[in-house]
Amino acid sequence: MSPHLDTIRYLAQGVRQHGPALLAGTPDPHDELMSLVWGPRFDREHALGLVARQPGVAAESLPALLAAADRFDALKAGAQGRLRRLIVRHRALSGAGGDAPSIAGGADC
Repeated sequence: MSPHLDTIRYLAQGVRQHGPALLAGTPDPHDELMSLVWGPRFDREHALGLVARQPGVAAESLPALLAAADRFDALKAGAQGRLRRLIVRHRALSGAGGDAPSIAGGADC
C-alpha cells in the first residue's frame, strides 16, 4: 500500500477519534476540516483555535492534532487533494445541509 494512503487512513482515524470532541458545536464540521487542510500546509493556528474552544479535550487531542499536521504537511500535493476530495465526498454522503452531521460515523470514505 502507498505510504500516502497509509497517511490518509491515519488522518481519517484521527478525525474519527478526536473530531467529535474538537468539532462539537461548530456549524459545519466539514467546513472546519477543509479549513485545516485547504492550503499546502496544515493550518495549525486554526487547529489551536479549535482546541482552545474545547479545553476539556485539549490534553488528549492536541498531540494527535499536531502529529496529523506534520503528516499532512509531508503529503505530496496530489495526496493532499485526495484527502480534500474525501472530505467533500463524506459531506455529500452524510447529507450535510443546514444541520451539523457527525463526522465520526457514516460511510467509510
